[in-house]
Amino acid sequence: MHPRATGIGLAASLLGELILDNKLRIFAGDLEIVSNHPPRDGLDHAVLDLLIAQPQHRDVRTWLAYLSQDAAVRVGERLERSGAVESVTRRRMLSTQTFYMPNNELQRNAAAWAPMRLANILVRGLDMSITDRVLAGLIAATGLTRHVLWDFEAHRSAFAVLPNTVASLPEDLRQLIEHTEASVGSVLAVGRR
Repeated sequence: MHPRATGIGLAASLLGELILDNKLRIFAGDLEIVSNHPPRDGLDHAVLDLLIAQPQHRDVRTWLAYLSQDAAVRVGERLERSGAVESVTRRRMLSTQTFYMPNNELQRNAAAWAPMRLANILVRGLDMSITDRVLAGLIAATGLTRHVLWDFEAHRSAFAVLPNTVASLPEDLRQLIEHTEASVGSVLAVGRR
């Protein structure tokens, strides 16, 4: 996945966490803080503090672009602190790059199970939690659907269910997914020029 598109998807996930935690809402493409009570998660707290400190900036796409700049590192570090991944730094001639990798069997199984679990829920038409519906929407918005629904024949029914899954979300979460998809599309279109 394109690194900027990855950042936008992760930025949208961070905003989505705040919406699901009733700290944030989206109205007509603008973010509105509904509670400034600190979230339990340190990264969510830092993002909410940024939003509070910049009341003049409310446009969702502006925040997606801003948060996307370091979202991969910040989410990777949060996953590392929780023990879900380990950081691996690779050096090249003129640069270094850090990856966050599952380095033991338990971590690898958890990473492999996540997309399979979501594919199973979609294929079987099971009731989905709101967090799973948001995840499915963000996966579609960032172009990762083929990584979750990799077998077109076996997952045909899931492809049909996906639009209704997103449509069933509350308005602010649907807007988040729409703005994410538009932002990712813009990044990929610029990259093709």
